[in-house]
Amino acid sequence: MKFDLWYSEYQTKSLKLSTKVKDVLYTGKSEFQEIQIIDTYDFGKVLILDNTYQTTERDEFIYHELISHPALFTHPNPKTVLVIGGGDGGTVREVVKHPSVESIDFVELDEKVVEACKEHMPKLSCEIDNPKVNTLFTDGIKYVAETEKKYDVILVDCPDPVGPAKGLFEEEFYKNVFKCLTDDGIMVQQTESPLFNTDLIKDVGNYLKEAGFGIIKPLVCTIPTYPSGFWSFTVASKKYNPLESDREEIKEKLKEIDTIYYDEDVHIGVFLATPKYLK
Repeated sequence: MKFDLWYSEYQTKSLKLSTKVKDVLYTGKSEFQEIQIIDTYDFGKVLILDNTYQTTERDEFIYHELISHPALFTHPNPKTVLVIGGGDGGTVREVVKHPSVESIDFVELDEKVVEACKEHMPKLSCEIDNPKVNTLFTDGIKYVAETEKKYDVILVDCPDPVGPAKGLFEEEFYKNVFKCLTDDGIMVQQTESPLFNTDLIKDVGNYLKEAGFGIIKPLVCTIPTYPSGFWSFTVASKKYNPLESDREEIKEKLKEIDTIYYDEDVHIGVFLATPKYLK
């Protein structure tokens, strides 16, 4: 019998993205969400949470490099990093590449996501057990509200702002993130599609300003499997402006760090390419 299975994500009520499935590798349900990992013809292995694409082997490097490296190269000497979310491990993998980083607290709500990705998506999860990484299975919103620790960089690798993740896009969360950063700390958060979620990006910028951040900059890129294919991150910094980073210094550091998408030109370009209406 010919196998002809397709997976479709409704990205809006009138738009969906479909991909042909080669194999179903994992299906399960945690106390928080439904979890699926499928193998596809065009995007390789795909992590799906609550019927929404989270990451794919084909284009994950764009997302994970841009949520991590712009901040880590803007800060002159990042030693302590907090990663909130990102149970697939891709963001942790990129942070581990930086020699200056001494410790990474990896705060993830759903242990079952991490377990499934370690088994079925090792290209992403390969550094979760690195000695520098301390994994904590708890709510990131609660963690930043209660911890006394300070971090040079905080990366918020969160899903869409629905359900448990909604609070990761609210003003109180950003005030607590500000509190958890060192005096020259930087945070980055994925902030959805600049085409479909313009109001959200605007709100996040205002919340970050109210939280006390003096430098707030969106960066944009293309990620094919996310709604509209057009995606954004927002960088908020207490002291360092990513556009004032030394390109030659980044180029020199990249001799020791392996990247596919990010380099010294991309570091500047993703900020300069921000559309007029987002600025």
